[in-house]
Amino acid sequence: MDTDSIHSGYSHHSNRSRGSNKQSERSSRDRHKSHSRDSSSRSDKNVTISASSAPPQQPDQGSAPTDAQDDNWGETTTAVTGTSDHSLSQEDLAGFGKETDGPVEKLNCIRFLPLALTLLLGLLVLVTPLSFLVLPQVVWPERLQACGTACEGLFLSLAFKLLILLLAGWALFVRPTRASLPRIAVFRALLGLLTLLLLLSYWLFFGVRILDSQEENYHGIVQFAVSLVDALLFIHYLAVVLLEIRHLQPCFSLCVVRSTDGETHHYNLGQLSIQRAALVILEHYYKDFSVHNPALLTAAKSRAAKHLAGLKVYNVDGAGSDAATAQSRAKIAAAARQRDTSHNELYYEEAEHDRRVRKRKARLVVAVEEAFTHVRRLQEEEKKKPPGDEMDPREAAQAIFPSMARALQKYLRTTRQQHCHSMDSIQAHLAFCITNNMTPKAFLESYLMAGPTLQYGRECWQTRQWTLVSEASVTSPLHHGSEFQLKSSDFSLVVTSKAIPHLKLSEEYVHPKSHKFVLQLQSETSV
Repeated sequence: MDTDSIHSGYSHHSNRSRGSNKQSERSSRDRHKSHSRDSSSRSDKNVTISASSAPPQQPDQGSAPTDAQDDNWGETTTAVTGTSDHSLSQEDLAGFGKETDGPVEKLNCIRFLPLALTLLLGLLVLVTPLSFLVLPQVVWPERLQACGTACEGLFLSLAFKLLILLLAGWALFVRPTRASLPRIAVFRALLGLLTLLLLLSYWLFFGVRILDSQEENYHGIVQFAVSLVDALLFIHYLAVVLLEIRHLQPCFSLCVVRSTDGETHHYNLGQLSIQRAALVILEHYYKDFSVHNPALLTAAKSRAAKHLAGLKVYNVDGAGSDAATAQSRAKIAAAARQRDTSHNELYYEEAEHDRRVRKRKARLVVAVEEAFTHVRRLQEEEKKKPPGDEMDPREAAQAIFPSMARALQKYLRTTRQQHCHSMDSIQAHLAFCITNNMTPKAFLESYLMAGPTLQYGRECWQTRQWTLVSEASVTSPLHHGSEFQLKSSDFSLVVTSKAIPHLKLSEEYVHPKSHKFVLQLQSETSV
């Protein structure tokens, strides 16, 4: 274990500068300052792997596509192995892939207001029938008639109904909020208002007919409380129908198109308001749409900028008043002449890119297979050791990660996925695969194919803010031809609604004997 060491590139100075910083302290300080001015410089291998909540910035149109962040962890991660196969330096790996925490979202009290109102209304619903039973026993106990067997049976019925109502209300209403809607939920507000009107009516009747007159029939008071609980159970049934069952039958087909790359998905929804439909679409978006990669969208812009940058205009007549206009016209004319051959350039660029991707993929597959073979050999040797000396999966992942880090880093750069995977997330996935005895192909599947947004770090979707843009009111129900947008900071989802047509099925009866036929054979045949 002492013969091996793993050197990380995560520090304030590169390995090269650390080896030569004994010459002067001022020169190393100057190099650190120059690196802080230009974080994209490749001469200094100063690396910080972070998962920022802000989306990655796109490069300018006039520049070639370069990496937006300094992620040279594959180039600065080296493994120096000696005679031991189990060596691991925890101090060297302590700085690998440290993620900086994003801005802490401020606590929004308005977000918890609906839940607080729901709990307050539920407490009032639970206390009201119990108050109807307790107040007569406290105010005029000497005038109440004795409660018989039937009255005691009503007590039992009331207790179980309240328990059922409590559990049903908890299951339907006391749930964590999935999102903050721009407008109030109409059906929930209607149910809450209906419950308040019911409680107010029962309290008024109880105050006028029972408290004022000091009703002596306690059996009738218990029946009055039971009737209130029955009415509350029916309101809960109405809530289940309006909130959970009404929208289950599909009525509309919604086409969702991402504005940047045009990825399209279709969803069938029922009778929902526009804001509720937007919420359902966003829930499906995070699990159905592939992760948004703005680095793949800059190829066309960089290609056009490269064409314009390669043009040079010479003014042989000298500077004049129309020099700028003539120069722009000349560039436009030259770009029009190059347009005829641009398809050839595009074809060869895509072919070269595919060749590079296949080459990087082959190297990555070989490196991962060799690393997993090394892990299996280590596992076989660990079985021969005492139980206390075994290496856990996290240590095994840290031990074999440097052997595949460079190939993986180059592949992610070629496919422009380096901003989606941090070093910590890769090591955690590698440890997960080792723990569950998964194959190298299972490990590589997360990097060879772009997955949905939820499969990546929380910074890709946790703090995402959406804006609903609609000409119609967001509380109005969906109808045929409804259009609205869900805007984000980088892109938007354009949603179009189409009504599912009415389907009419007709029946045509086929007689069973209509399919029978007779085969007549001639006598001269050989059959």
